[in-house]
Amino acid sequence: MKIPMIFHKTSRFHIPKLGMGTWQLLGYECTEIVATGLSAGYRLIDTAQAYDNEEYVGAGIEESGVPRREIFLVSKVERDNLSREKVVDSTRRSLEKLKTDYVDLMLIHWPNEEFSLDETLAGMEELLHEGLAKNFGVSNFPIEWLEEAQALAPEFVCNQVEYHPFISQAPVLEWLKERDKFLMAYSPLARGEIFENEVIKNIAHKHASGPAQVTLAWLIRQEGVIALPKTSTIQHLHANLESLVLQLDSEDLQNLNNLRVLNKRVVDPDFAPRWDLPYRRRAPSSTLRT
Repeated sequence: MKIPMIFHKTSRFHIPKLGMGTWQLLGYECTEIVATGLSAGYRLIDTAQAYDNEEYVGAGIEESGVPRREIFLVSKVERDNLSREKVVDSTRRSLEKLKTDYVDLMLIHWPNEEFSLDETLAGMEELLHEGLAKNFGVSNFPIEWLEEAQALAPEFVCNQVEYHPFISQAPVLEWLKERDKFLMAYSPLARGEIFENEVIKNIAHKHASGPAQVTLAWLIRQEGVIALPKTSTIQHLHANLESLVLQLDSEDLQNLNNLRVLNKRVVDPDFAPRWDLPYRRRAPSSTLRT
């Protein structure tokens, strides 16, 4: 019996609260995970030009047999493709790889000061006008950049950012909610670090569940938050769905909320913008993308 999906509802569309991230998934592994996930009940798939796997995601969608209209498909424009012309041209190439006429949501993957945000957003709006994307949004935008985007193109629908129990995204989340936008949480399992945390492990033991399920349940029960865990195993793909029915009590939620004081950001490339809150910086890497 499939676990029913939970949805975030906007005035224009419904989007699943739990999706499938595909970062680092390549080749047949990616195709198999996507096809299996769709068969299991997932309906939200997240990819990006920078992941170099859009063709494998497209093959997985095709292999699943699930009608395209039932899938909410997200991709992202690479940070080097943010001129108006390249936004449109690169999206066309993405659609060819994905074997679809449109994406449900196209994001600006990372802010890039080398391009005018006005020009980039004009390209994103052109995607809507040409029917290449049904919606557009941003990713990795701190509030300073969100404010500028709001002034230029208030129709953007979301911000995809790193979010898990070890950091607070409260300012960004509140900013988005006040404007009827939502937050998509990437690296929701903190690149596996949640599996080593004693607080999370104790909560998982209490509910006869797992750390991933506890963390995802904490995320998707938050208003305006969508979680995008990546998994390379079929077992974990099915197990993550259990977060949709896991009920955490008030004590669990408080203990998870308290972990935010760790300020542990796991994605911090050297081209990242100035984040809104202090955190423990890791060694920069120009190749680290999510």
